[in-house]
Amino acid sequence: MATVLKERLYTRVVGRRILSYKELSSTMDLAAQEAREGTIEGTVVLATEQTMGRGRLQRTWVSRPGNLLLSIVFYPSLKELPYLSMLPSLAVVRAIVGETGLAPDIKWPNDILIMGKKVAGVLVENTLEGDAISYAIVGIGINIAMDTSEIPEIAPIATSLDLESGQNLDPAKILRRVLQELDKLYVAVSEGVSPVEEWRGHLGTLGKRVTIQWGNEVVSGLAEGVNDTGHLLLRRDDGGRVDLPGGEVTFQLLAEDST
Repeated sequence: MATVLKERLYTRVVGRRILSYKELSSTMDLAAQEAREGTIEGTVVLATEQTMGRGRLQRTWVSRPGNLLLSIVFYPSLKELPYLSMLPSLAVVRAIVGETGLAPDIKWPNDILIMGKKVAGVLVENTLEGDAISYAIVGIGINIAMDTSEIPEIAPIATSLDLESGQNLDPAKILRRVLQELDKLYVAVSEGVSPVEEWRGHLGTLGKRVTIQWGNEVVSGLAEGVNDTGHLLLRRDDGGRVDLPGGEVTFQLLAEDST
């Protein structure tokens, strides 16, 4: 897949170096190793299968052939860092819309859903040295050919692009589009263009009553909006407002929706 990608991948940063493997324990771990060894920014690590794939909050990410599993190395500045969790989810949304015509939503902070079921996830891990950013690894997993009905533990909450589109999609084509869109967004941020408005426009969380686990704290209320760095603005039942930088979201049924 790496050879096919390089032939038609027109990017400035993302994908300048592509490492492709049939099987890895984790693309995140290998990408971090590459970053520590000084690989060029935009290095992409791909795997057909992962034996120890992980998502947010140390959850296991189901990794099967036919889906996209990748991690990308970045060396962001302090100006770029606040947007790094927005860019990959927005790139995935752009790619899905462009290649399938489907209409995905982003579940804050960065899960991608179609009709309420998860089709892709993003994981961002930063490493600091003192007050400076050493590197950041962006992990992306997209379910393309997976038949989620065969996996009971995720069947009620997950889906795939093939299932939703009714097509047999080409993973290489979708991957190319994701990398190109991510590159455009990253370069734009470096030039001072904010992705917040576009990202906000795809957030399916806003306007809904939610429960959010943030660290050891659980907060409930109405998701009113997000600020310019992507923090969720939550209006609690007591009228107070909480600014949350990240967390695990559970949707609650509003009383007027119960009928």
